[in-house]
Amino acid sequence: MSAREATAPEAAAPGPAFGPLLREMRLGKSLTMEALAEASGVSVRGIGDLERGRRAAPQRRTVAALADGLGLDDAERERLLAAARAGRTPGYSPLGVRSFPRGTDDFVGRVDELTRLEALAGPPARDGAEDRAPGAGAAATEPHPVVVAIHGPPGTGKTTLALRAARRLADRFPDGQLMMDLRGTDDSPPAPSELMVRVLKAVGVPDRDLAKAGAQAHPALYRQVLADRRCLLVLDNARDETQVRPLLPGSGGTLVLVTSRRMLTGLDDVHRLSLGPLEPAESAAFLASLVGADRAAAEPRALEEVARLCAHLPLALRVAGNWLATRTGWSVRRLADRLAGEERRLDMLSAGDVRVAGAFYLSYRQLTPTAARLFRRLSLVPGPDVSAACAARLTGQDLYDAEDALEELVEAGLLGGGDDRYRLHDLLCLYGRDRLLAEDGEADIDRARRSMFRWLLETAVVAGRWYEPGHGAPPRSWRGTVDLSSADRARDWLQAESANWLAALHAAAADGDHTTVVEVAEALHWFSDQWMFWGHWPEVFGASARSAEALGDPLLEATHLNYYAWALLLCEGRPRDSLPYSARGLAAAERAGDLAQQAWAHLYAAWAHHLLGETDRFAGHTTDALALFQAAGDLHGTLQALAARSWQLREAGRHEEAIEASRQILTRLDEADDGVEPHIAAFTRVTALADAGICYSRLGRWDEAVEHLRASVELSRKEGNVGLESRYLLSLGDVLRQAGRTAEARDAYARCVALGPDADARRIAAARARLADLDTG
Repeated sequence: MSAREATAPEAAAPGPAFGPLLREMRLGKSLTMEALAEASGVSVRGIGDLERGRRAAPQRRTVAALADGLGLDDAERERLLAAARAGRTPGYSPLGVRSFPRGTDDFVGRVDELTRLEALAGPPARDGAEDRAPGAGAAATEPHPVVVAIHGPPGTGKTTLALRAARRLADRFPDGQLMMDLRGTDDSPPAPSELMVRVLKAVGVPDRDLAKAGAQAHPALYRQVLADRRCLLVLDNARDETQVRPLLPGSGGTLVLVTSRRMLTGLDDVHRLSLGPLEPAESAAFLASLVGADRAAAEPRALEEVARLCAHLPLALRVAGNWLATRTGWSVRRLADRLAGEERRLDMLSAGDVRVAGAFYLSYRQLTPTAARLFRRLSLVPGPDVSAACAARLTGQDLYDAEDALEELVEAGLLGGGDDRYRLHDLLCLYGRDRLLAEDGEADIDRARRSMFRWLLETAVVAGRWYEPGHGAPPRSWRGTVDLSSADRARDWLQAESANWLAALHAAAADGDHTTVVEVAEALHWFSDQWMFWGHWPEVFGASARSAEALGDPLLEATHLNYYAWALLLCEGRPRDSLPYSARGLAAAERAGDLAQQAWAHLYAAWAHHLLGETDRFAGHTTDALALFQAAGDLHGTLQALAARSWQLREAGRHEEAIEASRQILTRLDEADDGVEPHIAAFTRVTALADAGICYSRLGRWDEAVEHLRASVELSRKEGNVGLESRYLLSLGDVLRQAGRTAEARDAYARCVALGPDADARRIAAARARLADLDTG
């Protein structure tokens, strides 16, 4: 740290302390603190702090305001000013002290963060405005310090941001701008007492004054020196709250920027600024600034790939950019190809003495053994994030102990947290995997992975059965570590952990655990209707169909071939590709002598032919499906076949009959009451209402059409079935548009577009195109 020493001038003869003198004058004028505050514009709290000596002395502007409020004559005013001057630390003037290192010229991004820091710093000081504090408005007269804790994982550019902000804000803090490296990742970082002395020396406090005061008086001297100054203090790389807390001024106009890998949760009355990776466009711009605009423009896709493989982490981007800048014979594509291999990516991300893995190690070595073990094992999680319950299975901890370890990782900046999910940054995941292979035995790693996968699949079965006829809530004997007390909670878990349980299912299939694969897929069969456009149902049911064939049971084979046909047909919109599987499902069902699965095979074939416009085959399979479901006594299947019958009548132009068929479905649902699984009943009701609405529109009966389609959309929304909601919002928009109700149609299309990734992508695209049509007239 830079320091500037100044010689203290001779101290003036001691006079009365400012606080007692102010109190004496106020009482002499028969004024309360409130009355003086109103007359002077200085806050009641500020006056109280001055009178009690909590603040050594105010700036000249505040003294003038108090003198005006007291109505002092010239002699009294000079006496009050002299007391204020005497109360200030003599001879310590850090004006012009700056200790910021170089290295921020190629700064990119962080616009929102810089804007926030500028707002917290307050407007630039004007002449006579010494007492305006950072972040204060025009009416403020009493300065107060502002502390900003900038935290984030290693390599996110916390120091770079602080330096960039400090350079931009330096002129607002004329009494000095200082930066200190707190060396928080060292084995023995400097103590607060040592750091205080460094600051005091930097602002010009002579060694003789420090020695005279003694170590015990340094904290008070530190607070006094900063109390009446506008300084900018950057405390870089803080270890923890204990190191930082004594360095935070209690009064005055100082802005303190604290950077730390830790969140410093224990600090009170601070503004927090969390840093993560850069945005993709910012990453590309940063790399371009390092490798040169021409080189970047020649290989834009390779540059974007390098940024992605660096996980948009500023430190990794800088290393990659410097690597290319010093190897002009390398193409950007060559580096991207080198980084593509996960096993050597961290080794490649080193340039000279700067290593991304080295930055991670500094944080990793400070973890407790329990947290370090969990950090390593989190690299086994296949998905982008994980719950505490899943993490507990990796280490064999109980849930509460696992949560404590996870929060330690979050506090250390090695793990992201939010909404009860925890996310390991891509490069940190690779580092955790390296540590896992180096520190954990192969048998332990395999045991941890299998334990996690087994738990994921067992929980998926229990959650999925909320939607299966004859199951519902978990059995009394189930002792799970997640809350599956309702169908909505079960759906939330299945969706949140989908990437993880899907990977576990693939692992079970690869291990030849066909019974488990079939059990999981069976449990998720009706749930799949609730999340139709997730995108991975063909993987789930394709795996279960192969496992069913391997088990040699024709009924299982028929069932899961039918599920796979459904996934290809409706989830991926591949009706032609689905037909061979429904045909194979029909053949297997006939071998098993199972009427219900024969009916489902016919129904899926009917839907495929319907989408392909093959009317005769559609009608034939629909008739066969309805007859077989009724013969099997399968009410759930019968309702779906009746829905197909309604479509058949509609496509034949027999709209009144189709409306009647939909009414029959609704009537049977009402009569069946609890005889139909609630989620299947809701799904069927949504479809029947929408079909009736479309038929009414074909008859030009617009009000009835809109009424039925709105009811269908609202029921879809209530049930959380975004796939169906997107389908029928598009239909509603089309009907409203045909009815000449353009504004309402626009609203329906806009709602469809806004539904997000769980909606039918084809309907979203269509709704977006319809909106464009409306915009262009």
